[in-house]
Formats: sequence, structure tokens, C-alpha cells
Amino acid sequence: MTHAADSGSPGFLQRLRGKLDLRQLLPGRKIDAAILDDLESRLISADVGVEAASRILAELQRRVARKELGDVDALLGALRESMLAILAPVQRPLTIDPKIRPFVILVVGINGAGKTTTIGKLAHRLMAQGHSVMLASGDTFRAAAREQLQTWAERNGVPIIAQQHGAEPAAVIFDGLQGARARGVDVLIADTAGRLHTQAHLMEELKKIRRVLGRLDPGAPHEVLLILDGTIGQNAVAQAEQFNKALGVTGLVITKLDGTAKGGVVLAIAEKLRIPIRYVGVGEQIEDFGPFDAGEFVAALLRSGAA
Repeated sequence: MTHAADSGSPGFLQRLRGKLDLRQLLPGRKIDAAILDDLESRLISADVGVEAASRILAELQRRVARKELGDVDALLGALRESMLAILAPVQRPLTIDPKIRPFVILVVGINGAGKTTTIGKLAHRLMAQGHSVMLASGDTFRAAAREQLQTWAERNGVPIIAQQHGAEPAAVIFDGLQGARARGVDVLIADTAGRLHTQAHLMEELKKIRRVLGRLDPGAPHEVLLILDGTIGQNAVAQAEQFNKALGVTGLVITKLDGTAKGGVVLAIAEKLRIPIRYVGVGEQIEDFGPFDAGEFVAALLRSGAA
């Protein structure tokens, strides 16, 4: 379980806005087919997705049929268990294999998802764990991306490999891997361009980066970390499918969960893709970023009353 010390501040997920206010829906009502239909509508409107909502409702219907759910508290408890059954398998933190040096993390995702900020926060976290870190600015199409990454490098006191606007992204990241090797750095975190996931040339560019890294280290990248914006709902699921098909995503970071009333998308992603969720973000500050914890997330999602 994630503790306050792990995530940087007490109540790490308390700013999660995607709570399902079910107690307003349920008081005094008999647990029957109508209330389960209402619950399913609430889940789908919170962006839990049809597949995850159907799985949850099927389990609840079985338990109602067995007369196991006699009151609201029992129903909420069963709902919590069903959500945990979906999320617990993807609660798998990122581990840096000490035998691999440098351990290469390729960070992908569309513009605006929070890639650069996530890289800065991840570098800070890895350094706090005792790892040395280098950054590579592979987004050479957006000048601001390089500048933002350089700011994070300075803030964290880590080296960065960057080239001029328009440089070949694969070459920059290849240089980053060579530089990290030469310096004996533990972890290389490489940024990439983030044009729309539907654009085939972006995916081809990312595949090329992967191939070029493989020339120097056949195992690289050792983690393909996809950054998803939690505010875009089911579009995040579609993005994850596209990136996973093209690259074989090994881990997810879901950002901006403080800015959405539809935090249920995390369940949709977990149910459909089964890709490990490494971290979640609930704000701009370094302490607003931490390992994904299924139990804490479900508790925040289902809490009643004020935040």
C-alpha cells in the first residue's frame, strides 16, 4: 500500500474529484434490479467504461441473487471489492533493475498529457531512491518541450542531452544512451514528441527510436511509459490501445486526476488493457505524484461527502 511518505504528502489522493456519490443514490432503497441499473448508469457516467461496469454489475447481481447484499453498506462493500478485483492486478510499481545500467525509460504520449512534468517528477523520485539519472530531450519538434525539460534537469541537478529544434529524435536519444553509459548513469529517461496518436508517422518515429536504441542495447528501452491525461475519459483508452499496439507499452502514468470528475477511467483502462499502472498525478507539484495504489484509489473514488 502507498503511504504518505511514498507519495510525498498526506492524503495523496484526497484531491481526486472523481468520487461516486452513491450514498445519495441509495439511502432507504431496496437493493434490487432498479438500483443496480441506476448504479450502472452512475459508473458509466464516471467513465468506468462499459466493459468494467458490466463486470462489476455482473458480480453484484450474482451476490444480490444469493441474498448476500441486504443493505447499502453491504452493496458499497461489494462494489469496493469488485473495483479492487479490477485494479489490484495493475498495481505494479516501476522497479529499476540494478543489473541493467543504464535502465532506459522511453516516455510517450500525446502533447498536453503531462509528459515533461511527469519526467521531472519521476527523475526527482528516482534520485530520492538513490539512482543517478540523465534526461534526453527527444521531442525536437516543439521548442518549448526542450526548454521545459532543461528546466526540470536544472531543478533536479541532472544532466540532459538535447539538440537543436528539428534534430532527428532517434539520434538525440541514441546520444543520450551513449552519454548515460559513458557517465555510468543508472537511469536514462527519454522524452518523445507527442503529436496525435492517430498520426501514423508519429508511431513510425517511435518505432524507429526503439530500433535505434536496440542497436546499442538489445533490451532497450527497458520501460515504455505511456502518459495519459485522466481528464479525457474514454479517449485515454483509445490512446493507450494505439500506443500499445505500436510499441508494446509496459507501464502507465495517469495524470490530472484532480481535474476530472471522471476518475473511473482508471478502471476502464485497467479492465481493457491490463497494463501496469505505475504512477498517478493529482497536481502540478512534485508531491502530487506517486505510485498507484488500488485500495487508496478506490477509497478516494467511493468516499462520500466533501473531499
